[in-house]
Amino acid sequence: MSKNLISRRQMIGSLVGASSLLLPGMLSQLMAETTPAGATDPLAPKQPMFPAQAKRVIFLYMSGGMSHIDTFDPKPKLQAAHGQRFKGDYLHGSPWKARSFAKCGTEVSELFPNIGGMMDDICLIRSMKAEIPNHSQAVLAIHGGSPVQARPSIGSWVSYGLGTVNKDLPSFMVLAPEIPYGGAEAWDSSFLPAVHQGVRVIPGDEAVPNITRRDTKEIQDLDLGLVNFFNQKNLADHGHDRTLASRIKTFETAYGMQAQAPDAFDITSESDTTLKLYGIDRETRKGYGWQCLVARRLAERGVRFVEVIDTGSDKYTNWDSHLDIKMHAPLARKVDLPVAGLLKDLKSRGMLEDTLVVFTTEFGRKPGDNDPNEAGRTHWGDAYSTWLAGGGIKGGIVHGSTDEFGYEVTSDLVDVHDLHATILYQLGIDHTKLTYRHAGRDYRLTDVSGRVIKTIRA
Repeated sequence: MSKNLISRRQMIGSLVGASSLLLPGMLSQLMAETTPAGATDPLAPKQPMFPAQAKRVIFLYMSGGMSHIDTFDPKPKLQAAHGQRFKGDYLHGSPWKARSFAKCGTEVSELFPNIGGMMDDICLIRSMKAEIPNHSQAVLAIHGGSPVQARPSIGSWVSYGLGTVNKDLPSFMVLAPEIPYGGAEAWDSSFLPAVHQGVRVIPGDEAVPNITRRDTKEIQDLDLGLVNFFNQKNLADHGHDRTLASRIKTFETAYGMQAQAPDAFDITSESDTTLKLYGIDRETRKGYGWQCLVARRLAERGVRFVEVIDTGSDKYTNWDSHLDIKMHAPLARKVDLPVAGLLKDLKSRGMLEDTLVVFTTEFGRKPGDNDPNEAGRTHWGDAYSTWLAGGGIKGGIVHGSTDEFGYEVTSDLVDVHDLHATILYQLGIDHTKLTYRHAGRDYRLTDVSGRVIKTIRA
């Protein structure tokens, strides 16, 4: 290095040595002078529009299109008619039997004995419909409301509408070991300020990369103080530009995560009883059990919206069962115990009352095929199942129905806009009033439709 050039660290070191007491005060004064008087925190907690029954959401997403007729909408008549012709198809019965596991009597597949045992706390919706049964479009729809255009994810809308109660953690976090169908657009904030975008957590030894400080806190604070001074000056010069303010807030949240995130991801303090609920041990660092437990830990630390994505196993990357429907068996075993454990854990802590748990996929699977020997099931958007629990939703009930073979919705149809409107309503948000001005028009999560399903509210 030339003797006439010094590194950033050397410069800061000399500043520390010469004026370690003076510099922080100077920065604070300069920041105060350059921060716009009207500056607001885009993540500041906001009051709901009306009394809310839920404070937060845990969104359990099964990537790939889970078959409704092999899981939560069993069809005995389909079993009996296996191999017969119907609407040009050969009907294919399910390889699994259905039974009731709870007092309410709701029957589900034997693939889910643990979730089935929690049906007294669950509202099962058997009448969902997807507009376009292709993965990319359906993933966009279930997350952002539009199957043809990337829009802000529901988690981003919740963040925008309610803010956060913990300034040191993002308001929207996504636990995803792999990128699902549709890519990162599933948690993108699109035209909403970037501060509302979902922060992806990758299960493993380092859930959030680069979360550990490279320097001491004192050195890092000096570094960031200097950066923040110029950021705030730039913000003042641009009349408090909303996009720039959001980006600055994102950096501040990232700083706070250094203190809060490692603790949230560290499950070693959990009791043996709790770990058993999720089917994991103290050394576990990945897997769906870890994801569900960390979701609870994030929720109790103030994260408004936590999405937990199941992207399959080592052998099956997701629920996309074109080749063989029997691949649902190992995938179900992977999520059944952790999801039931999450509900039990939330309930035991008194959190299920104000935590809305959503379990969904992007579309269902077709009950028949033009090949009588087909082992798998193709995409089917005309009917699929979703369920809700907690957060002011009635438990032990079934909403909507499909025909005797599971092809079509026969009562109480629910589309993604209805589902989103209901989720927002439980959070105290009127979906018609949560809007954002973009490209000359007001956008909302539910576009120009959507209705709250009031009959499922407790």
